[in-house]
Amino acid sequence: MSLNIIKLCVGVSDVEWLEARAAKGGPLVVHTRMTPKRAAEIEDGGSLYWVVKGVIVCRQRVLDIVTLGEGKDSRCEITLEPKVVRTAPMARRPFQGWRYFETKDAPADLTELDAGEAPEELVRQLLELGAW
Repeated sequence: MSLNIIKLCVGVSDVEWLEARAAKGGPLVVHTRMTPKRAAEIEDGGSLYWVVKGVIVCRQRVLDIVTLGEGKDSRCEITLEPKVVRTAPMARRPFQGWRYFETKDAPADLTELDAGEAPEELVRQLLELGAW
């Protein structure tokens, strides 16, 4: 089973920004300071789940994880697939950096829920109430 990671998308107001950036083509590279020790599990079909304004709103499949440099100058580059997959909104408290995110804890893709054209806020409220 693949492993996922979750990361805050700071300074972004909505998922449309991520979709517009992905639409430009080519993979997206995310820079972090720490390299995941379980990178092989993540690269085996895992995704990066984005938290925008305290809510998980989408995910992108992880294509590659590479460590550049050594010692204090090292950093990690996570290459993501350009396709953004919207997920069922799930509230998430702030945290620093990234965290491992088990598939069993991850929200379902909106395509699986068949949300149609329902506004994101309405879907989030229905999920929180347990009505969906």
